[in-house]
Amino acid sequence: MLTASIIFVLIYALIVSEKIHRTIAALFGAVIMILFSFIPQEKAIEAIDFNTLGLLIGMMVIVEITKHTGLFEYLAVKAAKWSKGEPMKIMLALSLITAVASAFLDNVTTVLLIVPVTFSITRTLGVKAFPFLMAQIFASNIGGTATLIGDPPNIMIGGAAGLSFLDFVINDAPAVIVVQAVTSLIFYLLYRKQVVVEPENRKKILAMDEMEFIKDTKLLRKSLAVLGLTILGFILHGALHLEAATLAMAGATLLLAVSGLEPEKVFRGVEWPVIFFFVGLFILVGTLEELGVIKLIAVKAVELTKGNLVLTGLLILWLSAIASAFIDNIPFVATMIPLIKSMGAIGGMDIMPLWWALSLGACLGGNGTLVGASANVVVAGMAEERGEPISFTRYLAVGFPIMLVSIIISTVYLYIFYLT
Repeated sequence: MLTASIIFVLIYALIVSEKIHRTIAALFGAVIMILFSFIPQEKAIEAIDFNTLGLLIGMMVIVEITKHTGLFEYLAVKAAKWSKGEPMKIMLALSLITAVASAFLDNVTTVLLIVPVTFSITRTLGVKAFPFLMAQIFASNIGGTATLIGDPPNIMIGGAAGLSFLDFVINDAPAVIVVQAVTSLIFYLLYRKQVVVEPENRKKILAMDEMEFIKDTKLLRKSLAVLGLTILGFILHGALHLEAATLAMAGATLLLAVSGLEPEKVFRGVEWPVIFFFVGLFILVGTLEELGVIKLIAVKAVELTKGNLVLTGLLILWLSAIASAFIDNIPFVATMIPLIKSMGAIGGMDIMPLWWALSLGACLGGNGTLVGASANVVVAGMAEERGEPISFTRYLAVGFPIMLVSIIISTVYLYIFYLT
């Protein structure tokens, strides 16, 4: 147990440090665990959550094909024109599009598509992109919290706890709506006097033609139809008795078949390093579970909170938020899932509220720092390429306090509806 725990901590440190690619670190750790017989190969395979992997791959394929239509660029320009070129309205409109898109698609893909158009709009307006980018980073992580498929931590929690798409919408989405509204208000109050636009620049926005961004109308119709069917399948998956991964893969296969695109081209867009990172991570955590380390930690956690649901729920929420602000929330959630299961078995408490505490804490906490979530890092990289870098300290000064506000809102929400 001790040796395996030390290996796990060292691998975790490598992942957090980013000295080597996190996928290499996770796979290296998984191979060590199997080679040195900390876990039998058969048990290691069993530890891999193929429902999570199938759901991720299926949605990645659907999003990759949809990217070829120009839909997201069209929506961004349409929103800017609808806002009459007024910068604060544009910022709020782009944030709303980002939040909604991130609830149903991968949030990293969403910012990859929206941010380039945002730079085009801000340069046309003659203003700095920083306020717009911050609002979109927050919206991507907040929106992703609302559904099963919006953020990888939710996919993992849903697979482990047997939670459906509707479960996340019913239990997470109300808090997310309030958090997004309050966050948008804060950004508006922070930047409304700083972002000033000349009248002639507003006219340039109104002169933009959003239809120029639509690249393939036939593929757009096909993509929207398949995406709609897939989401409907997620909503009805309990009645259909089908796992989310099955529905996602079915949607991906159907869209691949009707899109006319070469499979090789589409599969190149799938984030395979992310998939294999999950494989390594599942084996690492599965080893600790197999050796009894997770159960031991759960016993200590139950002793610490004395089995009190309120204390346990708030501990998980705030621990998840603070941890996820500084380290990758995916390995953190992977470690917490079996821990929560063990706490339920040992303490005899209703662990359902703890899943929502983990989801809200891990997903919203990622907004705390520049390295808290993948979307943050991606946007920062794109900003640097375009000559408007976002420093860690500049992000921290704005992001961390606003993240704390979102966790305070989540605390009130959880306490009123789940922990009393």
